[in-house]
Amino acid sequence: MDIRTLLEQVQEGTLSLDQAEQALKDLPYEDMGYAKLDHHRALRSGFPETVFCQGKADEHLIRIYEHLLDKNGAVLGTRATAHQFEIVKEVIPDVQYDPISRILKVERTPRPKKGCVAICSAGTADIPVAEEAAQTAEFFGTHVERIYDVGVAGIHRLLAQRDRIRQANCVVAVAGMEGALATVIGGLVENPVIAVPTSVGYGASFGGLSALLTMLNSCANGVSVVNIDNGYGAAYLASQINRLAVGEETEQGE
Repeated sequence: MDIRTLLEQVQEGTLSLDQAEQALKDLPYEDMGYAKLDHHRALRSGFPETVFCQGKADEHLIRIYEHLLDKNGAVLGTRATAHQFEIVKEVIPDVQYDPISRILKVERTPRPKKGCVAICSAGTADIPVAEEAAQTAEFFGTHVERIYDVGVAGIHRLLAQRDRIRQANCVVAVAGMEGALATVIGGLVENPVIAVPTSVGYGASFGGLSALLTMLNSCANGVSVVNIDNGYGAAYLASQINRLAVGEETEQGE
C-alpha cells in the first residue's frame, strides 16, 4: 500500500487513524536498486537512517545523500573520507566534514540539544572515536559534555571531573589500552555507562580486543559495552537513554 492510497482510505473512513499509524511504522522505503532507503526509520525508532560511508561507490554515496536530504532535511554519515567530502560537496555545498571523527553531515535545521550525556575519553588518541560519539549524539538532539584525556594513569584528572560526570543522564567511556576507564566511572556514578573499546594500544592490546574483554568483564554494575571503535553505536544508545530521562524529568516537572 502506498502513502496516497493509505491517506485516501483514512479520508473515506475505511481505515482508522490507529490503523494508518500502524501501517506507516512499516512503510515506506525507497528502492534505488543499489540501496533501499528507510525514510520512516525516525517514525519507528526516533532517529533517522545514518549513512555508513566507508566502502561506498562515489556515485552511490552522492545519490544517497541527495535523497535522504530531500526527505529528512538532514543527513548524518560516519566513517567518511576527505575524498567523499569533496564529491558530496560538489552537489551539496553546505555539507560539513570533520576529519577527526570522520563525520559527514548536512544539518540545515539543527535539533534543540536536550538533557545531558557525558562523553569521556581515556587519552587524546581515543578522541576520534569519542568525537564520532559526541557529534552523533548532538545530531540526534542531545546536549554533550566532552571530558577528554581523563584516563586512569592519572586518575586525579578523572576525579576532578566527578561533578560534571554525575550530572549526565548517561556516560560514554571511550578507552583503548587495557580499557579500565569504564569500570572506574561505573563505580562513581548512578546512571548508565556505555563502554567503547578502541583499537588504540601496543601489540598485546590486539587491536582493541584487550579493552573489549576488560569492559565485558567489568566488576562495576551498570556498564554496557559496544563494539571496538563504535562511537556511533554508543551515541545512539546514549541518546535513547537520555531521551527517556528527559521525558521523565518533563513529566515530574508538570
